[in-house]
Amino acid sequence: MDKNHFACKKIQIEDDLVNSWFGVIYMLVFIFGMQFTIVGKEISWEFMNFIIIALIFCAYFLNIRVPIYLFIPIILVYMVFNGSLVYWQSWCHAISVMITYWSFNKIRRIQVRKHPFINYMLVGVVWGAIMWYFVALKFSLSLDVYLQEFAYLIIFEALLYSYVAMLLRESTLKLHLLAFANHDALTKAQNYAAYTSEIKYLFSNSQQNNLNLSMMMFDIDKFKSINDTYGHLAGDRVLQNVVSTVQTVIDNNDPRVRLYRTGGEEFNILFPGYDLQSTKTIVKEIFLSLNNLTVNVNGKSISITVSVGVSSLSNYDQEPNDFYSRVDTNLYHSKKNGRKQITAI
Repeated sequence: MDKNHFACKKIQIEDDLVNSWFGVIYMLVFIFGMQFTIVGKEISWEFMNFIIIALIFCAYFLNIRVPIYLFIPIILVYMVFNGSLVYWQSWCHAISVMITYWSFNKIRRIQVRKHPFINYMLVGVVWGAIMWYFVALKFSLSLDVYLQEFAYLIIFEALLYSYVAMLLRESTLKLHLLAFANHDALTKAQNYAAYTSEIKYLFSNSQQNNLNLSMMMFDIDKFKSINDTYGHLAGDRVLQNVVSTVQTVIDNNDPRVRLYRTGGEEFNILFPGYDLQSTKTIVKEIFLSLNNLTVNVNGKSISITVSVGVSSLSNYDQEPNDFYSRVDTNLYHSKKNGRKQITAI
């Protein structure tokens, strides 16, 4: 990936990490804040279910891995804050809290495919019962109170899982719809809508930051005759093979380069960070690969040729269409002057 795009991806990864740890800090503030209102009182156990749910959310749903050298100090600070260092039940409870956290972390990391809810609830029920057992011992809670609080915990765990699962399903659906909206159904290449969105961003970013940007446009010569001679299914197969061939070349050279099917047999390739000279190697490899491509359909071999236009962003380009038009003019020049050639100006 190019430095700019890589930097964006790197920043995004760091942002995700920061957001996750912000979630942990928020939970710690939440836990300590709640406990502050009742610390030292006989009812200091009342918010225990909320604390456990907060831990489960961080361990399972945020999947934040807290190493032991951080977890133990956090637990000790909490015990000092809560005035519970002298109680053996509190030490047992603290150990069970850490094991609970790591257990949820573990089942989340291994991504159990079969019955994830059952695995989640199994860990929650078993360790929830153990944690509440030590709380009940410390505060001499009756069996009725113990069972009532434990039942509430189970309900909270189930509701938390259901709510987050619903949000994830909605998010996944949106991602699928976005992918469908931005990809060509036949070839799986990104489509004109995706191209339009990307060229607007790259054009603006390149102009503002004085970055290089180049574009290659090509189409299949006499594609209509392929459809007329061999049928539209054969034409579809040709398009699929063209995309597969070009994408292989791109992947082997520079994944930041992006391919788009912008018309029937017309394709655009964006080269962020490339000047015209820098595109030559990849453009030539794509050109040679396609002009040597043979597609076999129903025992018949179909050979193709392509015409290519290439250009780079100019200071005179006022909008993306100015850039596009110049590349299109170069493509037209290739087709007008015998096809199967590259025009790069």
